[in-house]
Amino acid sequence: MPARFDTLPNRRAIIDRRTIADRLAELEGDPIALRRQATVLLKEALEAGRAEIRERLIAFPARGLETAAAGAFLTDQLLRLLWDFTVSRLHRNSNPSTAERMVLIAVGGYGRGEMAAHSDIDIGFLTPWKVTGWCEQVIETILYSLWDMGLKVGHSSRSLDEMVREAKKDVTVRTALLEARYVWGDTALYDEAARRFAAEVQADTARAFISEKLAERDGRHKRMGDSRYVVEPNVKEGKGGLRDLHTLFWIGKYAYNVREPAELVEAGLLTAEEYRQFHRAENFLWAVRCHLHVLAGRAEDRLTFDFQREIAERMRYADRPGKSKVERFMHFYFLQAKIVGDLTGVFLAHLDEKFAARGSRFGRLPGFFRRPRKLHGFTMERGRITIPADDFFREDPVRLIELFQLSDLHGLDIHPTAMRAAARDAKLADEVRNDPRANALFLDVLTSPRDPETVLRWMNEAGVFGRFVPDFGRVVAQMQFDMYHHYTVDEHSIRAIGLLSQIEKGELKDDHPLATGICQQVVSRRALYVAVLLHDIAKGRGGDHSVLGAEVAERLCPRLGLSAAETEQVAWLVRWHLLMSATAFKRDLSDFKTILDFAEAVQSPERLRMLLVLTIVDIRAVGPGVWNSWKRQLLANLFEGAEEVLRLGHKQKGRSERIAAKQEALGQRLGWDAARFDAFRQRLPESYWIAEPDDVLDRNARTVAAAGDAKLSVEAQVYPDRGATLVTVYASDHPGLFYRIAGAIHVAGGNIIDARIHTTRDGMALDNFLIQDPLGRPFDDEMRLKRIKEGIADALANRAKLSERLKTRPLPRPRADAFTIEPVVLIDNRASNRFTVVEVNARDRPALLYGLAHALFQSKVTIHSAHVATYGERAVDTFYLTDLIGDKIESQARLKAIEKRLLEAAEADASLAQAA
Repeated sequence: MPARFDTLPNRRAIIDRRTIADRLAELEGDPIALRRQATVLLKEALEAGRAEIRERLIAFPARGLETAAAGAFLTDQLLRLLWDFTVSRLHRNSNPSTAERMVLIAVGGYGRGEMAAHSDIDIGFLTPWKVTGWCEQVIETILYSLWDMGLKVGHSSRSLDEMVREAKKDVTVRTALLEARYVWGDTALYDEAARRFAAEVQADTARAFISEKLAERDGRHKRMGDSRYVVEPNVKEGKGGLRDLHTLFWIGKYAYNVREPAELVEAGLLTAEEYRQFHRAENFLWAVRCHLHVLAGRAEDRLTFDFQREIAERMRYADRPGKSKVERFMHFYFLQAKIVGDLTGVFLAHLDEKFAARGSRFGRLPGFFRRPRKLHGFTMERGRITIPADDFFREDPVRLIELFQLSDLHGLDIHPTAMRAAARDAKLADEVRNDPRANALFLDVLTSPRDPETVLRWMNEAGVFGRFVPDFGRVVAQMQFDMYHHYTVDEHSIRAIGLLSQIEKGELKDDHPLATGICQQVVSRRALYVAVLLHDIAKGRGGDHSVLGAEVAERLCPRLGLSAAETEQVAWLVRWHLLMSATAFKRDLSDFKTILDFAEAVQSPERLRMLLVLTIVDIRAVGPGVWNSWKRQLLANLFEGAEEVLRLGHKQKGRSERIAAKQEALGQRLGWDAARFDAFRQRLPESYWIAEPDDVLDRNARTVAAAGDAKLSVEAQVYPDRGATLVTVYASDHPGLFYRIAGAIHVAGGNIIDARIHTTRDGMALDNFLIQDPLGRPFDDEMRLKRIKEGIADALANRAKLSERLKTRPLPRPRADAFTIEPVVLIDNRASNRFTVVEVNARDRPALLYGLAHALFQSKVTIHSAHVATYGERAVDTFYLTDLIGDKIESQARLKAIEKRLLEAAEADASLAQAA
């Protein structure tokens, strides 16, 4: 019995084996009836035991290991009862031969004595030789009974020879058997199996086993996102999760024959303090996993947003100023994941020392023999930088920073021993925060032309980064509870530095041609790197992180050695790091006042260049799939427009020339005669020629020409340059046109990411919509394109009842239900000279745009353009409006009425307002 079972309080309350055995003994009937009755009785015991364990978890929500041990203990007792009942009542064998001996073993996690509520039961049946007929009957009966109890069972039946053969051949089998534990049956046979495994499988194979397990771990990390800081982590398989701790224990058990994690200290693999960290992390992760299983009612290991909130509540976290209970819970989760990573480094250091002495290395620690040599007092050991003595950092704490600077400068790995010492002595960084030498070394790492991301991540893993820059330490493991950000704040910031370095070196030129060129023109290179590091430094402080971050920058930059001018640049960039994306994605760039206001805020070409690069790396570092070519185009358009204003002054000079150049180029591409093209040109307003890029102008002109005198034409085609599908609607303009088109696109499964609405001078609407599927990809299937076109035509001809069809559309992202977002309507009459600008912030949901557009239709206003941005669960929809005669809406009463209607639409549930 595992030691953990010995400490379980009041085990009989979980299951009283003696009482149940007595009840089983009282059962009567034929073998079929007996098995059925026994299964019912044991299932009742299972449910009662699980209920008791659930109650204990509610009462003591942080006792993860105790809960996991209770689950395994319950399973043990049920299996023993079932075994005894099977061999004594169902398949009695009063005089078994030597071949009919058999033992039941627990393997894998169950063998370790740890089970969550819905974990698989991994068991094995071992026999001395080939499985006999009696053994087969017993095994079959036990398995059928377990399945009838609703349990998910992983099983094997092998002879001892087969066990040895399979274990030698398959590392997964070997790992499962490494944790094999006696449950019931022939004890002598179990002892023989354990002896043969140690002698014939385990002996002299430690190096190969370790190599295979580390390779397996790396593959698992890659599948799970290769970061322990993903905001919806997998508690079991993710980086920094339980499986990483299990891997360490497996390696320790295989190489050092430890039986319990506590024995890792005696083996010299962990210090007593490190084992306490191991135990605390394991206990916490098991508590989270047990809560997950109970809440999900199934084997669920992914800690999704909806479960995060509930588990934070169950584990009694409380809100604090600037940080909600769920953010505090996840902050602690990521700190434990970080500890798991630190412990992994410690393990690898010891194993490397043991096995490299024989002239061979394993796993992810490639290296080679070198004669040790000095490097500013540091030494080299097999190609990696390390420290010559245990008190090396205490003698001069600046060396804590110098270790990482030298690693970057010379392209060296850091020896795990040095990393362990740095983590232990990280608090010494407090003493040198104001040391000019230390700050110069840190700035060298941050602005390195080599690989700053990797070295900063090492510095963060060691805990030195957060100590040396305490403001950064406050965001280490700080999650952002939303569906937009994929990583914790510290991981996001370090990834952003890596992206900046890649862009500067030209490695992302295909993705970012404009930014790659601009990086070479940036004068304040150091300021740009520091701004990227600090842009989210004040997240989780309970105020506007941009304003608070600028204050941090003003304090920190002089300490790092930046000049007053550089400090001003950094503080401005941090304060306004969201300005460019907000303008590009939520405002109409064809409205010249948008460009003027943005340029007035930026004020200098150097700031503009730096802000563009910062905006790009900030968006890309959010996570995979967030950046796309449409965002790239919008940012490029804003940059070019603002650059022109800053270069030429706050005048509209160049605008008329740009329109004329676009018209002339279009005329040449179309090849129309002068009179025909002039008639087309004059039908469209100036804003149209500014808003649309050349290729859309070309497509629109051909659509209008093909339509002739028809009152409706709908075209849909893939627009690869924008990563979307372009839908063009040419129709007689009339009230409600926009909301009907929006509804039809949603019914067809599309999400509108941008809309440009134009009215010709002779009363026709020429509207361009960029749409994507729910996964952010263009529609590229002919049938889907056809369905969109037919759906829009039906909606505009009133052949389809949109509100009814929209109700049947499924919610594409039910996880958004985990978030509460209060809708906000912002009305701005200063953002445009011609339009009233209305911005709606709300929780993203199906047909939100349709509902908002229908509310505006009811408000009797004209929509001139719509701009749709989504940030995970949050949608921001912006409309440029006039009244029906084309004037701005100035009446406060009318604006209040519009705001009220939009709020009602944003708050509406799946039931949609009836279309007029």
